[in-house]
Amino acid sequence: MHSMILDKPGTALRQGEIPAPTPDKGQVKVRVRACAVCRTDLHVLDGELPHPKLPLVPGHEIAGEIVECGPEVKTLRIGTRVGIPWLGWTCGKCVYCLMGKENLCDRAKFNGYNLDGGYAEFVVVDERFCFPLPENYTDVEAAPLLCAGLIGYRSLLMAGSAEEASRLGIFGFGAAAHIISQVAVYEDREVYAFTKPGKRKNQEFARSLGAVWAGGSDELPPKSLDAAIIFAPAGELVPAALRCVRKGGRVICGGIHMSDIPSFPYSVLWEERSIHSVANLTRADAQAFLSLAPKIPVRTETESFWMSNANEAIARMRAGRISGAAVLIPNW
Repeated sequence: MHSMILDKPGTALRQGEIPAPTPDKGQVKVRVRACAVCRTDLHVLDGELPHPKLPLVPGHEIAGEIVECGPEVKTLRIGTRVGIPWLGWTCGKCVYCLMGKENLCDRAKFNGYNLDGGYAEFVVVDERFCFPLPENYTDVEAAPLLCAGLIGYRSLLMAGSAEEASRLGIFGFGAAAHIISQVAVYEDREVYAFTKPGKRKNQEFARSLGAVWAGGSDELPPKSLDAAIIFAPAGELVPAALRCVRKGGRVICGGIHMSDIPSFPYSVLWEERSIHSVANLTRADAQAFLSLAPKIPVRTETESFWMSNANEAIARMRAGRISGAAVLIPNW
């Protein structure tokens, strides 16, 4: 089958053919209709996430249609339209799985990292970790919900309820931020958007989605925040966000990789401020968010590319020249 393949971190993807996968017990084969490009893909391609499967088909924000079911598939059927996220398999036996924290599973496997992902014609996945998609989203519109949306949603939950965190800061206004800010506004939170200094277009985009204030990450907001979520992979934003939150406020780091956090005075952390990281997602997150998104309804801003032009989409994302999410469409 046609695929975009990573042979070695630090190199461009190449277009090639690999054997079409066959579903095993409890697996389904999905024809990829769209796959969004996530910043985590960049971390994998750049070698910032160690020891990926090689050669690797990246991609973990996948929308597609089931075309084949393996033995013992219980809940899904051929023809079902499904979304496939980052988390692809968990053991169900480790202490984290037994505690309801499968996102921390000791043996977890991830699509587009340990498992071949969605930059291809087909992908085979565990039926437990793919989810029927809401009917009112096209494949392209749905794809960014599968990671930008899900990780954003988990980050928002960690920031606190709408009562606990009614004034919410969001640092890095890209794919995840543009989705989750809509959820926050729906919950009657005030959103304060922080972009790279001078990125007026991104600030205007944030205001168009309901942000009450938008400015540079080198600015202080007009009001003290209850919580802040950092989606940009820049460690220097942690002390910047701490300076913006009130006593007892939370700073949530929503990315899987971040540059080193610089030293900062204890005074900006004191008074029971806290820093939390978000790791992966759970099936409960996916089910809750995919049920909530069409009720708001969340609108995804996308820019489409043919899958054979994946390297162009990646380059534009790296340069910060994508508004919303880049989505790859198979053109084999």
